Amino acid sequence: MKRNLTAAAAALLILVTGCGKNSSTSDSRPEEASSAETSSSETTTSTTTTTATSTITTTITSKTTTTTTTTVPVPPEDLVLEGMDVVGVYDELTLSDLIVDKNVELSSPDDKVDTAETGEHELNVKYKYKDHEFSKKLSYTVADNEPPVVLNAGWSSVHIAGTPFDLSNYVGFADNYDRSPVLTYSGDISPDTPGSYPITCYVTDSSGNETSWDTAITVAESKPVVPDNNDRVWFEDFMDIYGGEGIRFGIDVSTWQGDVDFEAVRDAGCSFVFIRIGYYYDHIVMDDYFWQNLERARAAGLDVGLYFYTTDNTEEGVREHARWIAEQLDGSGLELPIAFDWEEFSNFQQYGMNIHDLNEIYGAFADELSKYGYRSMLYSSKNFLNNFWSSSSKAARPVWLAHFVDETDYEGDYSIWQASCFGRIPGIAGDVDLNIMYYEP
Repeated sequence: MKRNLTAAAAALLILVTGCGKNSSTSDSRPEEASSAETSSSETTTSTTTTTATSTITTTITSKTTTTTTTTVPVPPEDLVLEGMDVVGVYDELTLSDLIVDKNVELSSPDDKVDTAETGEHELNVKYKYKDHEFSKKLSYTVADNEPPVVLNAGWSSVHIAGTPFDLSNYVGFADNYDRSPVLTYSGDISPDTPGSYPITCYVTDSSGNETSWDTAITVAESKPVVPDNNDRVWFEDFMDIYGGEGIRFGIDVSTWQGDVDFEAVRDAGCSFVFIRIGYYYDHIVMDDYFWQNLERARAAGLDVGLYFYTTDNTEEGVREHARWIAEQLDGSGLELPIAFDWEEFSNFQQYGMNIHDLNEIYGAFADELSKYGYRSMLYSSKNFLNNFWSSSSKAARPVWLAHFVDETDYEGDYSIWQASCFGRIPGIAGDVDLNIMYYEP
């Protein structure tokens, strides 16, 4: 009886052990379902049965599915976003300037608008509405509506009889956009016969804008000698005339002034000097007196600035000028800026530039100098400050105004006024430019 009971228990043990193996195999199936259905959440409940010899586990799986609804943002039905139809070439405009009517907030109102080329343009304007960003395409036309500018009307022009006549050698003009406007004239000129010939000049740009003016060309056997009847202004009198609180007086010098006694200049009341470091026609040339002038001016305690005369018509060219200047100074400090001096306006059209180009060239010169820690300023006469240099060029850096009159009527801002080129001062044998500084440039 005892043996039979033991055999029955052994049989029951085999049966239970086999069931345990099958349960283990089925446990892997919920994991497979979980990896295949990633959008469902699973909840597992375990029921445990205990006997004297083993534990049997049964697994029950339930699934829950979540549905998410997404709302797609839409622009306003009553959107108002209108821009100007026509803008001027090279106009300095921001997106805010371009937009004339809107009922939404611009995402980037200070972004610059491309006006560098004439013709049709398209712009993708981004705006904000209900915490979302949208965009709308706007079209605008860039047009050149400005006529060419006369820089040199040709008065007092003398043509030598018997030589080829080209009116472009006697007048100067520039266009805001066209780099090669066309010059014509009406009237008769006999280039081999002495006399005075009145003509009317016409300059037409590629957009059809035209400027005209009257002048006269004198044909002569030789150039007339013009007598020098200009009054000289002594530095002492100059200070008496223009003196005032906070005003300083100075000069600018080059090889034309020769050997300068800067101690005598200082004792006469001069407190600053601009020294020519060099000039460029087809290559860079250092002023013969630069190093001597720089050393002596510093030894005399004068504040020093420099100027560089150039005829270059490329941005890379003037950047090379700036690098050359920085190389000569080799980190030496200056109390005053380095002036950009471009004066070839009498026949400007022969340089193949428009007005915008030269403004960009000046900016390149100043930018390159700034990399070496030197400040820049613009030297120019009243006529060209009014008719040539852009508002941004004049506003970005100090202006050195050249206007040889008793009282200037230039209305722009300037820190230094070069009031006379017929000055006299102790320490210099001959004429020198006289300058008034109203505030530190």
